[in-house]
Amino acid sequence: MVRAFIMVKTAAGKSEQLLDSIRGIDGVEEAHIVAGQYDIIVEATGEEVYDLMHGVATRLRDLGGVADTKTYICLD
Repeated sequence: MVRAFIMVKTAAGKSEQLLDSIRGIDGVEEAHIVAGQYDIIVEATGEEVYDLMHGVATRLRDLGGVADTKTYICLD
């Protein structure tokens, strides 16, 4: 099992609107609105790195209102 944290930057005022959609994506374990450079932090899991990168991360980027994402794969 591979785990990753995905930082999501949204368009102005879109964080709350996107939160439920993000939480509904297969592989997303948790998602929270945060303060800082990014607007939402997502914890996701998958069987392999490919599942995370081409599944969860791609679906996140395809949501309207998502401006940028950064994915951090856990090494431990």
